[in-house]
Amino acid sequence: MSLIPRLSPYDYIFPNPMDASPKGLVAYGGDLHPQRVLAAYKRGIFPWYNEGDPILWWSPDPRLVLYPKDIKISRSLKKSLKKFEVRVDNDFRQVIQNCKNIRDETWILPEIVEVFCELHEMGFAHSIETYKEGELVGGLYGLSLGGAFFGESMFSRVSDASKVALVHLSQIAQEFGFDFIDCQIPSAHLKRMGAVEISRARFLEELDIALQKPGRYGKWERRE
Repeated sequence: MSLIPRLSPYDYIFPNPMDASPKGLVAYGGDLHPQRVLAAYKRGIFPWYNEGDPILWWSPDPRLVLYPKDIKISRSLKKSLKKFEVRVDNDFRQVIQNCKNIRDETWILPEIVEVFCELHEMGFAHSIETYKEGELVGGLYGLSLGGAFFGESMFSRVSDASKVALVHLSQIAQEFGFDFIDCQIPSAHLKRMGAVEISRARFLEELDIALQKPGRYGKWERRE
């Protein structure tokens, strides 16, 4: 960690993400105060670490993003869209807990769960949920700032449940005039759905533009 900056406990200032390590590590330390987390995302930085590690803050290069209008919906997925009920911000905590448990996401630690639940209460974090016969079977969650949505994780108990949530998120993003959905780390699964890799520099430029938009905060309303 000697070459990686340690964050000050007295402010929420982050180093320039363009100075990150080759793997994308920007800084370590600090805390998960909601204002620090918001400050990080505004710089294109997010926390990602395992239990026992210091808090690690990342800005990868390349970055995976999905432009809402470019989402790819296969024929089979089109059929699946009719099989689920979709709700928004209905049970945020259950979504993040399912993401942690079903996908064995070791980085979704208790303190991560709590800060995102707090950010949800503050109107910044949101969940898209898919239900079948009244049971929560899939969904995703993330953070919204300006014209950007930062996707964090998704889960699925039945086939296509998380994909349906992503389709609805893309539709919502288009309705709200969002510029992009940040998918963070390159993923073959998300690339098949239309996500593309862009450089960190381009991502940060697009983020600066997106943050100039007013954004949609508070509870989102949508049910289908």
